[in-house]
Amino acid sequence: MRVLLCDVGPRDGLQNEPETLTPVVRAELVNRLAGSGLRRIEAVSFVRDDRVPQMANAEEVVREIERRPGVEYAGLVLNERGFERLRESGLDRVNVTLGATESFNQRNGGASLEEATERVRRILAAADRPTTATISVAFGCPFEGDVEPGGVVELAASLDAGELVLADTIGVATPSRVRALVERVGELGKPVGFHGHNTRNTGYANALAALEAGATVLDASIGGLGGCPYAPKATGNVATEDLAYLLEGEGIDTGVDLDALVEIAVWLEGVLGRQLEGQLYRAGVSTINA
Repeated sequence: MRVLLCDVGPRDGLQNEPETLTPVVRAELVNRLAGSGLRRIEAVSFVRDDRVPQMANAEEVVREIERRPGVEYAGLVLNERGFERLRESGLDRVNVTLGATESFNQRNGGASLEEATERVRRILAAADRPTTATISVAFGCPFEGDVEPGGVVELAASLDAGELVLADTIGVATPSRVRALVERVGELGKPVGFHGHNTRNTGYANALAALEAGATVLDASIGGLGGCPYAPKATGNVATEDLAYLLEGEGIDTGVDLDALVEIAVWLEGVLGRQLEGQLYRAGVSTINA
């Protein structure tokens, strides 16, 4: 079995950091990740600089990226203007997102669920490159609590995206719930992915459950960076290097160089000046002490 790991650290990871890194440093992170064997990286988001200053100057970041053959570079957009910016930038894949609940869409994008859905549909209809639609708070919402799975499936069925990703944005899902929802969305006949946060220490088990249910894409973030500016207490994503270690140990091919990922996490710790959430880069890949 082989799975596609998408590192969302340059976007979902850095957007939750208190400091804003320069476009050159953000591009260096993307370049380092591409050198580790990852086949997809979410490099930037095209949003308003005043709303998410950590993601400012997305076009400059893209210009600094050293493109590698075989690596797909994605960007997140929230509206038509963001999509136009992405299209002009030349990135390979567009990721659109919306929440599964009314309240989350209002807080995150200033729109109703119906308005957010229509906006996403318009972007997907106009897209001239591969598309991913990510449904945030697919398992639980910080404002409304548990989310009805049937509503998520109905929402997913209404989106004409090439790939559907279910996001456990606040880290409340458990493996049985992930398995059940991935299976139901998979019945729509499109590739399904899972985006997990490790807020309650279930993220890695949930990722395995998603794979067992048929998911082919797993999002993760180098060092376990991440969260969501509009989801209180939503801590980091599952760490890319930790997840890759788990998957490789289970005989699932990720195609990545674990040692390279660990080196990136060590570098990023120095850039940010703090210990990261990931475990592997501190423990080491090998069990033998040097």
